[in-house]
Amino acid sequence: MSGMRPMGGGMPGGMGAYGWRRQDASVAGQKLAKGTLRRILRFARPYRWHITLFLLLVIVSAFLVIASPLLFKKIVDDGIGKGDAGLVTALALVVALLAVFEAVLGLIQRWFSARIGEGLIFDLRTKVFEHVQQMPVAFFTRTQTGALVSRLNNDVIGAQQAFTSTLSGVVSNIISLILVVGAMLVLSWQLTVVAILLLPVFLIPARILGRRLAAMTREQMQLNADMSTAMTERFSVGGAMLVTLFGKPEIENEGFGERAGRVRDLGIRIAMLGRVFFTALTLVAALATALVYGVGGNLAVREVLTVGTLLALVALLGRLYGPLTALSNIRVDVMTALVSFERVFEVLDLEPMIKDAPGAKPLPADAASVEFDHVAFSYPTADQVSLASLESVAVLDKRVSAQVLEDVSFVVRPGQMVALVGPSGAGKTTITNLVARLYDVSGGAVRVGGSDVRDVTLQSLHDAVGYVTQDAHMFHDTIRANLAYAKLDATDEEMVEALKSAQIWELVSSLPDGLDTVVGDRGHRLSGGERQRLAIARLLLKAPRIVVLDEATAHLDSESEVAVQRALDTALEGRTSLVIAHRLSTVRNADLILVVDHGNIVERGTHEQLLAQNGEYADLYRTQFTESGTAANV
Repeated sequence: MSGMRPMGGGMPGGMGAYGWRRQDASVAGQKLAKGTLRRILRFARPYRWHITLFLLLVIVSAFLVIASPLLFKKIVDDGIGKGDAGLVTALALVVALLAVFEAVLGLIQRWFSARIGEGLIFDLRTKVFEHVQQMPVAFFTRTQTGALVSRLNNDVIGAQQAFTSTLSGVVSNIISLILVVGAMLVLSWQLTVVAILLLPVFLIPARILGRRLAAMTREQMQLNADMSTAMTERFSVGGAMLVTLFGKPEIENEGFGERAGRVRDLGIRIAMLGRVFFTALTLVAALATALVYGVGGNLAVREVLTVGTLLALVALLGRLYGPLTALSNIRVDVMTALVSFERVFEVLDLEPMIKDAPGAKPLPADAASVEFDHVAFSYPTADQVSLASLESVAVLDKRVSAQVLEDVSFVVRPGQMVALVGPSGAGKTTITNLVARLYDVSGGAVRVGGSDVRDVTLQSLHDAVGYVTQDAHMFHDTIRANLAYAKLDATDEEMVEALKSAQIWELVSSLPDGLDTVVGDRGHRLSGGERQRLAIARLLLKAPRIVVLDEATAHLDSESEVAVQRALDTALEGRTSLVIAHRLSTVRNADLILVVDHGNIVERGTHEQLLAQNGEYADLYRTQFTESGTAANV
């Protein structure tokens, strides 16, 4: 059956060489959300003319399916049979021209397919990326990164196939099937009936094996995902250090070998089942060809039909089974593409919990004070900020979390430094997160420069507030790129000045690549103190009016702490600051110290005032310094 066309129209993502698609058949039973089809059509509107021309080319290509077999009939019956050499030459030339035309048509069709497909991928990816960037921090603390990346990759590609491989395959296969069956009936209804009688022998095994292959492929995808997760965890800097310090190579190798072995064994089973399918397909095709030649040959001997008609029927038969097989799985193919669209829409429909209010105004340029007015806070529920499918759970938890902050009130005037101290889990970091509106308060109000943070634009608020945390994040990029993230148009001179003020220029200038040195994944090529000072340099480039320091000197050795503290003194000069610190020596000169415990401010005052109160702060002080004999020097 050399004339058999690629199944599924030969389009990318269509039926494979074995006549089955690696898709999950379970999607065929899913119900689409109301309005999904309408949204898909709206999304494709910019490409409507491209899609129209693409489908016209597909239709023309489908008509060419029957052209060559009918020309072969003419060559044999009217040319060779009647000794008309001129007709044979002319028809052979037409066949050649049709082949060239079909090749050119295929190239043009592929261009339209790529233009539509890649355009849709670009549109979907950029929209999803832009939307996700607007999500609050709470969204990222719950969502599995892999699941989110999958939406940007697998689901986006699956969605675009709805307008390329799936749509073209449906149109092409339906038209081809109608034309092929029609042409065969016209040529010989008897042989057409004989050919159709063999269809169940072909289609039933195809569906059974297709379901088994789909199930095995799902298992293979899961095993590959597990293996990829294991590699990703162990190949990250933190994972590699953990394995090196605590792990045993032989156990790691054995565990990975076991996972890889399951993938190998399943791959062999899939390959063999695919080969069985291909062998069955070839066998049925050979039987069908033999049957048509046997029955048709006898009819030709009795002159019921011509030899040319017989050859045309055999050629058309080769173009009958492909479209039939593809259409037998059409519901799975269509639903797979549409469900991918729906999964993308699911992310786009998740409204950011924190966004600009209608009529929000930019924060005044001189806003530099911070006020907490009877603030209460509890973390949002999962269903308010996330999706079950992005957390790999069946249903999101709707239980309201316990109150984290209760009736918190204080004021930080412009240029003042207010310190937050207290035990871990007391609510200190939560208080600082509310300043830049990383979360919204449950009660009361947070004001910056006298404006409620919910009434100003997020961009102007984030421009006014700068953070340095105990684990300053760096992108896997150059020092220059990481600094420029704070100020895109920063000059080298400005960067050097910031690095000098952050006490790290001496190190950067000594590196072979200087500002173009790559810091590594999460900045792990730098020490903790170096990473902190680089983060401070980035803060200085941003030049915010309000600075938040969240344990910026935690986990540093004494030498690094001294260097970072000098850099921080420069960063805080003339700025309003809110500082979290466990080491009380770093905040003894604060204008106001707030002692936080269980979401409440239990004490407030200066260092001397709090020591005089002999309360919780004094206990913390004695715990840290008295036992070491350094209290008098602090």
